[in-house]
Amino acid sequence: MQILFYSMGCPKNTADSEHLARLLRLNGHTITKSLRNARAAIINTCGFIQDAVKENINAILELEELKTQKKIKKLIVFGCLVNRYEEELRKEFPSVDLFARSEDFESVIKFLDGEFDPDFFPFTTPLDNKFWTRYLKISEGCNSRCSYCTIPSIRGPLRSVPMEKLIKEAEALNFNGGWELCLVGQDLTVYGQDFKLKSNTGLKNLLSSLDSALERNAHRTWIRLMYLHPNRVDEPLIDFLLEQKKVLRYLDIPIQHSDPEILKLMNRPCPKGHLKKIFKYIREADPEFALRTTIMTGFPGETEEKFESLLEFISEVEFDRLGVFVFSPEEGTPAAKLPGQVPHEVAVERCNRILELQSRITEERGELFIGHELKVLVEELDEENNVVIGRSFRDAPDIDGVVIVEPDPERKLRKKIVKPGDFIRVEITRSEGPNLYGNRIY
Repeated sequence: MQILFYSMGCPKNTADSEHLARLLRLNGHTITKSLRNARAAIINTCGFIQDAVKENINAILELEELKTQKKIKKLIVFGCLVNRYEEELRKEFPSVDLFARSEDFESVIKFLDGEFDPDFFPFTTPLDNKFWTRYLKISEGCNSRCSYCTIPSIRGPLRSVPMEKLIKEAEALNFNGGWELCLVGQDLTVYGQDFKLKSNTGLKNLLSSLDSALERNAHRTWIRLMYLHPNRVDEPLIDFLLEQKKVLRYLDIPIQHSDPEILKLMNRPCPKGHLKKIFKYIREADPEFALRTTIMTGFPGETEEKFESLLEFISEVEFDRLGVFVFSPEEGTPAAKLPGQVPHEVAVERCNRILELQSRITEERGELFIGHELKVLVEELDEENNVVIGRSFRDAPDIDGVVIVEPDPERKLRKKIVKPGDFIRVEITRSEGPNLYGNRIY
């Protein structure tokens, strides 16, 4: 059966979608982007905040309309939104054939007349054919209980994937051309805590094991770390990461805020001066190290003074990449009932101010690389514009910038000797917005 597959939300959802896609293919199904040939549709949903809920509801409505028009015969709604609102969804969408919670791959496979082996752990296959970049989800759930977050209620407590399974999957992905492995989880630093390991110990053990297991393709293997809680990023961990040859000098460390009182209300209390200390330590070790973070505006109690302090912090650290979103008072979270709620329009205005500041910082950080040589993973050959598009160590897939390789004025761009999934060397000539531009070095 040909199946339309929609994956919504974060990279952790992408990892689940790719896992499910692999199981579907093993049972004889085909993942398609063509509505003409599709017989069924699956949407892997996100229900983290209300904006995501609305987006996903609209997507389900569109798929429901396709079923009403008999363009598809079966409709499956899967994932976080079902975890959070299953009863309401069943009432609202009676035409949906199956609602399945996150990680309930068995229900989906059996509903589509397939066989499911609970002991079988297949490596994931991409939905978009970008086989060179793969997500390796090392854990599920979270024990942190940030006051604004719905993840523990949606996904449950921390459950680390056994290391032997991760190594087996990583080897399979790498053997099949997965040169960039993006490690994802709610917080990578707590990997293995449910196995009674201390913070960072499990992550270090995993990275050391991956380093050995992937040695065969060492010269073209990247390991990218996504989502590290700032409180558990310390100097010993940074020193360890800097020693790893395959781990990219890129860290995604979502701080959410810099004000101690706001962090305490978020249930993310941070030792005084810790944030500045770790970022300064990283930058002194390697000035070109790529730092990404996430900021929330409009959290209850965020005064203009506290927000101005946040702007100063961002200016001082100079993150390479920064995502920002407006606080959403989610039902069932302690933060929704806190006093000092910030008007939504004020939170939006603050969000825009951060984006304006960060756009300047991002471009300034990019200018540091002019005249430098970067290793670039090719993703696309844009023949219309005669350029090659790829990513460097600084660019996580789908969320950061890209490197655009332009024709050298002294010679034609030799597209035939490069293809998506290849690594090439590029000399950077200019920086514009989040992107770098350069010429290929032959």
